[in-house]
Amino acid sequence: MDKVYVVVIGAGVVGLAIGAAIADKGKELYILEKEEVYGQGTSSRNSEVIHAGIYYPAGTLKAELCVKANPMVYEICEKHNVPYKRCGKLIVGNGEAEVAQLDSILKHAKSIGARDLEMIDTEQIKKLEPNVRADQAILSPSTGIVDAHGLMDHFHREARRKAGSDPLVLDTEVTGIEPVKDGFIVRMNSGGEPFEIESRVVINSAGLFSDRVAEMVGIDIDKAGYRLHWSKGEYFSLTGKPPALMLIYPPPPQDAASLGIHSVPDLTGRLRFGPNAFYVDEINYAVESEKEPFWRDIVEYFPDVRMDDLHPDMTGLRAKLQGPGDPVKDFVIRHETDMGLPGFINLVGIESPGLTSSPVIAEMVEKMVRDYLD
Repeated sequence: MDKVYVVVIGAGVVGLAIGAAIADKGKELYILEKEEVYGQGTSSRNSEVIHAGIYYPAGTLKAELCVKANPMVYEICEKHNVPYKRCGKLIVGNGEAEVAQLDSILKHAKSIGARDLEMIDTEQIKKLEPNVRADQAILSPSTGIVDAHGLMDHFHREARRKAGSDPLVLDTEVTGIEPVKDGFIVRMNSGGEPFEIESRVVINSAGLFSDRVAEMVGIDIDKAGYRLHWSKGEYFSLTGKPPALMLIYPPPPQDAASLGIHSVPDLTGRLRFGPNAFYVDEINYAVESEKEPFWRDIVEYFPDVRMDDLHPDMTGLRAKLQGPGDPVKDFVIRHETDMGLPGFINLVGIESPGLTSSPVIAEMVEKMVRDYLD
């Protein structure tokens, strides 16, 4: 049986970032991915936003990691030629209730360390984005967009360079994990053939399936609070010239299920609107919703957008720890020594802002691995 130092399960943006952080020519690493191409889950089906860390509850990993990672993502993009655009973002409000909500958002964002935020009025909004209707807005210049695949490609190259060979193993689905003395036996189907290896450390970065991987090692996911709930988000694209170049967000809905239907420019000049959010029990990437509810939300801040110019575009799934009606829950990033599983590191419920936070999550996990192996 092959023996390695570290196995990372899942090659989305977070798994690849972790691989890049821990790769070492003297310590063999495998990054296992069940699909034939990496980054085919949540990492490739989202708004590709570099978040500034505005909304997340104080004291959470989501807030702490996002605020810290925001400038790091831009630095990575600049240094390694990953396509990005620091387009900025407006969170817009109309009417007394929404303006009051903006005041609360701004106060909270500043309290958790979000950078470069200011409240602007209608005249200032019109100078930035003439087609936006809003009484007031929060301006976030540090928010932008990134080529998520380009960022994943960078992390993969780094992992390969530091390891001295390619640690990525595609078309390989983990089927079981057995704790043994000084490590774990990881069982898998690789290219349709059964295979197993022994590893000192196993890192569960399996995204939508991370709760199932946690179960494989014997964790009671209900008792631990690790059971995931899949939230589907749909996008519609806009035909014609985009009415704005910045990201335009409404105040978040009170149900906290999403950040609201916002406009999302991409690096090719296209504009999408979304996502909505609703819970599902199975993976289905078809756009199922009617466009009229999207359009009604959009015309609150883009009054000239025509419903006929909206077309179904894409969908994504988010791995949420909170179910319908539950309060927002934080990332789980934990070395499970307290569960009697030294060497097993769980990452569960890594949804937004996981893309932005990925380099800092990787640093955090690398330290856990280093402290354990050293």
